[in-house]
Amino acid sequence: MQFVTADTHFLDEHLLGIDNFAPRPFLTVDQMDQTIIKNWNERVSENDTVYHLGDIAVYFAKPQAKAYEKIFQILDSLNGHLVLIKGNHDSRGLFKYLAKNNYSFSGKPKFTFHDVGVLLKYDHRQYYLTHYPLMLGIAPQIINLHGHIHHYAVPAKENINVGIDSPEFDYLLPEKVPFGAPLSFDQIEKMINGKTDDFAKRR
Repeated sequence: MQFVTADTHFLDEHLLGIDNFAPRPFLTVDQMDQTIIKNWNERVSENDTVYHLGDIAVYFAKPQAKAYEKIFQILDSLNGHLVLIKGNHDSRGLFKYLAKNNYSFSGKPKFTFHDVGVLLKYDHRQYYLTHYPLMLGIAPQIINLHGHIHHYAVPAKENINVGIDSPEFDYLLPEKVPFGAPLSFDQIEKMINGKTDDFAKRR
């Protein structure tokens, strides 16, 4: 199966508690990270593919290779093959470190890297997978899946925020998404339909 996610912000202590931009209700970074890892691995199997749309982790240490090693250990604990799209908090140095330590299983690499985005065809739609929201105009069969804006949503039905703290998970109610669990494309389709219906009611 294929899944999508964004904005995990592993190791990012600045989002804990009452941060004004993207508050996360955890007392410690380890509690947040372990919750994401647990919910991810309960959803994703070893041979699934997860598209991560950027802002993997925010962590600094000296030497910087220590930070990269810690991020690698977290990503290595996650099930699935990870397709990583660079976010504004993801450095080229991190991607180089992950590439240097990459490995394969089931005939596919653990990590695949993209600087800007991926065009993915799934079922009857085309998806542009990017970190930043992409304004598409009128394109009924093209959907932009993105992250970056955390608790906010783009006021356009062609844009779906798939970050782990997205407000657009409300389109899946009464289903609740466990914090950090990547989204399946069945869930994405429900979110698209829910947002489309919501916008139609506003006319």
